[in-house]
Amino acid sequence: MGGFFGVVSKENCASNLFYGTDYHSHLGTVRGGLAVWSSREFHRSIHDISNSPFRTRFETDYERFGKLNAHSGVGVISDTDDQPLLFLSHHGAYALVTVGLVKNIREIVEDILARHKGQFSAMQSGAVTQTEVVGALINSQDTIEDGIRHVQEVIRGSCSILLLKEDDVLYAARDKFGRTPVAIGRGADGLCAATESCCLPNLGFEPLRDLGPGEVVRVTATGMETVVKPGRASRLCAFLYVYYGYPASSYNGRNVEQVRYACGEQLAERYPAEADIVAGIPDSGVGHALGFAHASGICYARPFVKYTPTWPRSFMPASEAQRRMIADMKLIPIPSIIEGQRIVFCDDSIVRGTQLRNQAGRMRDLKAKEVHIRIACPPLLYPCNFISFSRSRSVMDLITRRVIHDLEGDKAPVHLYRDPDGERYQAMLARIRDFLRIDSLAFQRIEDLKKAIGLQNVCTYCWTGEDPSMARSCARGCSHCAEPCSSRIDD
Repeated sequence: MGGFFGVVSKENCASNLFYGTDYHSHLGTVRGGLAVWSSREFHRSIHDISNSPFRTRFETDYERFGKLNAHSGVGVISDTDDQPLLFLSHHGAYALVTVGLVKNIREIVEDILARHKGQFSAMQSGAVTQTEVVGALINSQDTIEDGIRHVQEVIRGSCSILLLKEDDVLYAARDKFGRTPVAIGRGADGLCAATESCCLPNLGFEPLRDLGPGEVVRVTATGMETVVKPGRASRLCAFLYVYYGYPASSYNGRNVEQVRYACGEQLAERYPAEADIVAGIPDSGVGHALGFAHASGICYARPFVKYTPTWPRSFMPASEAQRRMIADMKLIPIPSIIEGQRIVFCDDSIVRGTQLRNQAGRMRDLKAKEVHIRIACPPLLYPCNFISFSRSRSVMDLITRRVIHDLEGDKAPVHLYRDPDGERYQAMLARIRDFLRIDSLAFQRIEDLKKAIGLQNVCTYCWTGEDPSMARSCARGCSHCAEPCSSRIDD
């Protein structure tokens, strides 16, 4: 996915920029970048963070930027582009970072080249980068405000933006449907904008408010003004609460950890299990397990502990062998807690299923009496078109799609596997349970997930294949773009 942090201050901003960006490290594992405006020019640094933490790679830059006495800067953790990019246009000089997923980059590039005969220089893996395309769209309009508004009108997918203009002016923009959060904080010396609100308190910022869907604000060290008003349609990503959002953050007024407790409670009420202990797959499964334990009255325990100093998030590497190795290495079992126990294990989701199968096998090897799995969200049936929380290249990376293909072949009606009371859903569930080699398996229902989140207008596309914002991409004029429409854009 990715995350960003921007700050404008009356004093030196280097410390806040460095640590504010570092607080977003859980959102990406590929690139990190910083840029500051100082002495009438931009200073920038970009590093590969795939094998080294952000803080380690940028310590030297932190010292260098600190000596510049810069009052404004932007930072980003990215799973895609090298960012920030620097532009010089009729808007002046600016640094740009983006978070999201632009699905129609090729069409936008072709249109710009045909109409403006322009050029693109930020190439990556043979393609123009998302951030340069966004910059080109901004530069095609008369003002920055019009440019950002134009971005939201043209792109298909999702894009939140930080744009740091010369002379210490920061523009913060939330994507059109508010799928990714943008929080504004106020400190003694200035203001900041961040993807994760959890970074604000320890840096001395008081949470001011979240930007609305499509809202754009102009931020200086002394204040903030809205230059593009928020829209009414909101589709905040529900998976933020389930998995990749940070527990201490709040989005649209709902704290992540509290939502995870509620998810666990919903699971315990609808899908109880006779067990001796409840446990969670660290880290995100822990909140769900605590909620399950509280609602069920079953004791919470930690049969696996996570070794965090050196191992990154396991679902990110492209290699299946590497993902499995990391998953094995970072979770250390405690045999005396596992042996002879009936265990309910809570986890956030099942993507490929191989890691969970491996962990269940380890519990069996350590003589667990029973293993019951409870998943905090519905089965993932569709790849994300808006944020890209997984590095999967194919829809067949999803265990649900592999099982459905095995059951009915290439032309399987995927939409008929969404009903938890339907025969097809139950057949899929049984196949996944057998693959995991466990005693029972249950996924959260979509209505229970929404109840736990406490917000109705959330994006559930990866589970339902439906989203009102995709109507324009549907050749049949449907109100959404779910199966069985042949013109949906997820595959």
